Amino acid sequence: MTQSVIHQPRVAWDGARAFVRAAGSPHSETFAAHILNHLGSEVYGQFADTRQRLLTALVETGGDRSASDVEAGKWRVRLEDLLRSQPELTGAVRELTDEAVQL
Repeated sequence: MTQSVIHQPRVAWDGARAFVRAAGSPHSETFAAHILNHLGSEVYGQFADTRQRLLTALVETGGDRSASDVEAGKWRVRLEDLLRSQPELTGAVRELTDEAVQL
C-alpha cells in the first residue's frame, strides 16, 4: 500500500496563485461557482472580493503586479488556515487548483 504525504503549505501556495489567476480571468464566474460548491459561501465571498480588488487595481495602476502578489499572499494564508482546520477539503482545493491552472 502506497501512501502519499500531502504538504498543506504547498497545496495552499499553489492554490493561492491559481485562485488569484482565476479571479483575473474571463472565466472567473464559472470558477467562483465551483468554489461555492466545493468550499462554501464564505470562501466564495472572499473570491468575489479578490476579483473586485484586482479589477480596481487594474483600472488604477494599469496592471501593476503588486495587487496580484498581495492577493496571492492573502489566499495562501486563507487556504492554509482552511486546510489546517478542515483537512478533508485538501482534495477539493487541489481539484480547484488544477481547474484554475487550465483557465
